[in-house]
Amino acid sequence: MTLPSPHDRYLCICADDFGLSEGVNAAILDLAERGRISATGCMVRRPAWETGRSRLRRIDRTRLDVGLHLDLTPPPPGDAREPGLAALIAKGWLGLLRPAEIRAEIADQLSRFEDGFGRAPAFVDGHRHVHQFAVVRDMLVAEIATRYGAAAPWIRNTAPPAPRWRAGAKANLVFALGGAGLLERAARHGILASRGLLGVYGFDGGAADYRRRLWQWIAACRSGDVLMCHPALADAPSDPIAAARRHEYAVLAATVFPMQTQGGAVFLAPLSRQPRAEGPRA
Repeated sequence: MTLPSPHDRYLCICADDFGLSEGVNAAILDLAERGRISATGCMVRRPAWETGRSRLRRIDRTRLDVGLHLDLTPPPPGDAREPGLAALIAKGWLGLLRPAEIRAEIADQLSRFEDGFGRAPAFVDGHRHVHQFAVVRDMLVAEIATRYGAAAPWIRNTAPPAPRWRAGAKANLVFALGGAGLLERAARHGILASRGLLGVYGFDGGAADYRRRLWQWIAACRSGDVLMCHPALADAPSDPIAAARRHEYAVLAATVFPMQTQGGAVFLAPLSRQPRAEGPRA
């Protein structure tokens, strides 16, 4: 890929949570087929993974990175509500997580992805950013390095683009939960990471609010950044961000690339297909 101008940039827009529900799958498939996103992360332990993967597999891999959305907080059987993250975070910091069990779960989800999709994931990230938590990040990097070697998938860096103070409290909190440690371990094993993370907000407001935020993120992006989103066409049971998902889908469906900004044009592309940008900034 060659950009027409040195001021132009590539952006990877990644839709999280494929497999969570039929409504999520429908939105992601529609956006992917229409060229409105360039990556999606799959939840291989959720109910709609089995029903959606065959159609996802038919999308041209040069237009869409398909990865594993590591899921360590699935709801218990018979309950649609996900447990909170506090226990997982606390156990990691206190040394109460069992590394062998965490690595076995990571290996199992990677195998489920490979068996169901027919190839290795293009990237790995985490549902609610669990891939960077203490203990989890060590086991994830170790499993990726051992399993894939030089062909390792890229991982999502959660660092907000500089200047950090403009990113907002939530974006900085996300990175503080283990982002620097993940980057250090990935670099040690030669595993590539995305450059920075856009798309963090409180899931508040309506479609107009999301459109304003989206344009701001696109205007501020750098080649190598990932902009995460969570679109859906229909609500899933007990989904606390159901309304935000519908707003995101509506706005993304109407967004066409390349998009002109004051800093140049922004082109949509999978991260794996972009020329290697300057490394991630923690």
